Amino acid sequence: MSTLVWQDWSCEVRVVLADGVDHHRQPTDPALVRRVVGGLMDDVAAAIDRFRTDSELSRLNAAAPALLPLGPLAFALIDTGLRAAFDTDGACDPTVGAAVVRCGYDADIAVVRERREVPPLAAAPAPGWSRVLLDHDLRRVGLPAGVRLDLNATAKAWTADEAAHRLAARLGTGVLVSIGGDLAVAGGTLWPILVSEEAGGAGQQVAIDRGGVATSSTVARRWAGGSRHHIVDPATGLPATGPVRTATVWARDCAAANALSTAAIVWGEAAWDRLQGEAARLVMDDGRVVTTPSWPGVPSRTAVA
Repeated sequence: MSTLVWQDWSCEVRVVLADGVDHHRQPTDPALVRRVVGGLMDDVAAAIDRFRTDSELSRLNAAAPALLPLGPLAFALIDTGLRAAFDTDGACDPTVGAAVVRCGYDADIAVVRERREVPPLAAAPAPGWSRVLLDHDLRRVGLPAGVRLDLNATAKAWTADEAAHRLAARLGTGVLVSIGGDLAVAGGTLWPILVSEEAGGAGQQVAIDRGGVATSSTVARRWAGGSRHHIVDPATGLPATGPVRTATVWARDCAAANALSTAAIVWGEAAWDRLQGEAARLVMDDGRVVTTPSWPGVPSRTAVA
């Protein structure tokens, strides 16, 4: 199992191939891996990066309330974000964009952390995903005036899914793609992985052979002296304050897993009951770890991602 690792989107990108090569070495054709995965990430950034003024998402946010035609990738990513909101009863809602900016997260996290002053918190519920208009026939999207979309909760996971399937089809082997902890597999291989709150931290070793695993946490991505984090409760427009500090979910794909793991932070005390039909692992504020009955067991093999 060969491995290729690099940095992009302010996070680690890891690609592991079940190609019979020593896992400490790069794939036989690292340029191909970078071209497939890195090229897709570049396309996604051009479509929905909220920090880029030239992205399609930024133009859409600025054009509200106009109905704007979008490219197929941007449209698909917005559709994915709205589906996540529907599946989580609005807990993972892309219309939190303005709230995220009000919390001070309006630039790359490294820049935000360097600021000495942050805006005061101001509660205001997100407008709600059902107010976004999608015209599937003409591939147009319309936002009410003042509404800003933020797709960070789903786009990274969607990209991991798509990259894993593209590489598996191209190379004819099992593939694992992890982008900032959002992890997808394709090709039928059994993959041992380490689930932890932070990269390189202690955690639990499990094994999956399909779908995706996503972890959402209030622990790592913090600023303002650690008083703020990036997971916003759509009901308040403020950083979520429930008892779940980290949620990991294994689902049919990484996008679905990410929607549920983000929602779990927002659901707080209700997360345990809501996730009983899912494969989930929750870390509570007191450090206690609880898992649902469907959470995969601990394998004897060594973790690779």
